[in-house]
Amino acid sequence: MDTRDSHSRARAAAAGVVAATAWGLAEPLDQRLLRCDYSDIALLGKAVTRGRHWRLAGFALHAANGAVFGLAYEELRRRAHMNPQRLAIAMALAEHATLYPLCAVVDRWHPARGEPGIPPLFRNGRAYLQASWRHLLFGAVLGRAAG
Repeated sequence: MDTRDSHSRARAAAAGVVAATAWGLAEPLDQRLLRCDYSDIALLGKAVTRGRHWRLAGFALHAANGAVFGLAYEELRRRAHMNPQRLAIAMALAEHATLYPLCAVVDRWHPARGEPGIPPLFRNGRAYLQASWRHLLFGAVLGRAAG
């Protein structure tokens, strides 16, 4: 692997972290607008700790997921003949459509289900809309930052 490849991968991973952080920071806005308490930061953080640091843990896990997604984006970007911004958005929305059904598992097995930030999700139209918007935001920021 040459230096240019290493640099573009590092940039893509960092862009994923930035996009995931933007997502987490945008959550309070869409929670108010859509009147739904769903939070991916809470979902992740409260899965690993029930203590006072769940928000920090949630942001850290979300950032790590963003970095991995950024690396996957970079690999596909190299092979795809598509506008990079559109590719990032398409990938993020495809991930959303593919993984949202796992909310049925969250609704049944998450250790903090029913607590603030983790309402029932699987049949929750507002939560689905929140997740759609968040993935769109993530893809837009990733595509722009990975540039």
